Amino acid sequence: MASLNDRFNQFTGRKRFVVSRLFLHLAGDEVAPLLGVLNQVGRNAIDHDGDLDIMGQGLVEICTSLLRYDTYWQSTTNEGDVLWNEGEAADYVEELFTDAAQRYLSDVNIDAEDDELTITPVQNLVVMLTLAFEGESPEIETDLASIDALKAALPAIATLHTQERLRAIQIHFSPAAYGDVLTSDQLLENFPELLPL
Repeated sequence: MASLNDRFNQFTGRKRFVVSRLFLHLAGDEVAPLLGVLNQVGRNAIDHDGDLDIMGQGLVEICTSLLRYDTYWQSTTNEGDVLWNEGEAADYVEELFTDAAQRYLSDVNIDAEDDELTITPVQNLVVMLTLAFEGESPEIETDLASIDALKAALPAIATLHTQERLRAIQIHFSPAAYGDVLTSDQLLENFPELLPL
């Protein structure tokens, strides 16, 4: 049920912005190809200077891939807020970006060789998706600490791109460089908010 403030803002014609961040932890050597998908999306984004449409296409690819790897999902968490001011939404996105970039190995390695995509052992992989979009999406604006909720949220995230409602996209993942490993200790230290699925 919408709050009184939400209803007032809608009545006065103000735009509703949602900023949301999802963390998803996967485990198992079999998730190595997903690291390849993430790096390719990152390279495409860099090659196109962060073009929102290119980022959106990459986001759709990532969401589709994550759904294919659902048997390797281990833990998750999400956070976000509803804002009625575009500047405040942009500030919140920047705050989440700064936090994600400080996490272990949160930089895209654009120099990695393509032939390493499937040979790098990956024991733990954390994908961080940060979005800002206009309007509402009940599947995203809820607690995503269950497999069913995630299976509803990931297609909803992809749909935001096709509906052209996305205003910002950030994709971080750890580890990001081929050959690096996110140990269980590093996982606990750098991602303490994760909740088991």
